[in-house]
Amino acid sequence: MAQKDVKIKFRKENYPISDELFHYLEKYGRITKTSVFYDDLLRFSGFINLEDKDGNDTLWHRVYYSEFEQQELEANINKIYTLLHSDGDVKTLPYLHVDSIDYCTFGNSNPFRVKVRNILNDNFTNFYIKKADASRIYGLELEEILSPNRINYLVYKDTLIEEHIIGIPGDIFIKKILPTCTEHEKAQIAKEFVKFNERCIIGLLGDMRSYNYVIIPIHDFDHVEFRIRPIDFDQQSYEGNIKIYFPQFYKENFQMVKLVIDKLKPNSIEQYRKEVRSATVKRINGQEIRFEELISIMKKEHLAPNEHVESLKKSLQKFTHDMKFKKCKTMGDIVETGLNYVLKNYKNSF
Repeated sequence: MAQKDVKIKFRKENYPISDELFHYLEKYGRITKTSVFYDDLLRFSGFINLEDKDGNDTLWHRVYYSEFEQQELEANINKIYTLLHSDGDVKTLPYLHVDSIDYCTFGNSNPFRVKVRNILNDNFTNFYIKKADASRIYGLELEEILSPNRINYLVYKDTLIEEHIIGIPGDIFIKKILPTCTEHEKAQIAKEFVKFNERCIIGLLGDMRSYNYVIIPIHDFDHVEFRIRPIDFDQQSYEGNIKIYFPQFYKENFQMVKLVIDKLKPNSIEQYRKEVRSATVKRINGQEIRFEELISIMKKEHLAPNEHVESLKKSLQKFTHDMKFKKCKTMGDIVETGLNYVLKNYKNSF
């Protein structure tokens, strides 16, 4: 897993949700009628900068609203909470309180992070409110279908509401926790990074720097297993550089790549990659109708500049030796062709 840092364009175009995609989302329960607009949250009257426990700027602002704005926002935000977590059960509404609303100044989506507390048990939950972007929604849906992870999100017109994905941010894990892991744990993390790397290129999910994924420790009897999952889907099927879809090429992941080199033999790496491809085939076959509906819509969408499409399809044709990439005209075509390649070559692998 050779490593050479890659550069990407952080500010990409925001692609609107088409009518076909909207109907697909409605069919699969992703649409909410609760009126929370991203633009409404931009009407804050003040803010303070948030720092971490070491006094470093987090690039998040704690924002404040006028009393009238706060009451209206809180009522709608609490309804969103019930839709995400209790199937819209309004009985919990009197016990919900919006503790804080934070605004991020970094990256593409400039999300708001909302913290809602249930005052009955003092438990709290975070979720994010962003400007809806079609390419990001395709990333969320492909993650739902192709990965072992479940994704919980809702859409209201041009606003996207995403459930917080629990885990330790990759950059923090690498810096503070990885050095204390046992040798066995490091080998297991290396295996998971190989699998994560493979899932990203199969689904064409880019920009998986260490701060765009989380690592989840799972305690199993007398040891700890680790899982890696993405938390940012802004760079779904957008860039033309094939290396952007390989986490191994980001300098922020250097320690993870080093783990793979130190802990795994080449035949083990290839075995783990095959396991991912085989599991992907099973997941597609298990949700075949939904997958075909999504891809048929995605193929019609303009989700990236034409030069990105041309560059990526040529790179993937060279990488896979599959001439079918040559006929691709959209990013949806490329995703379908890549997944058909996996289906064709790994359907009977195990």
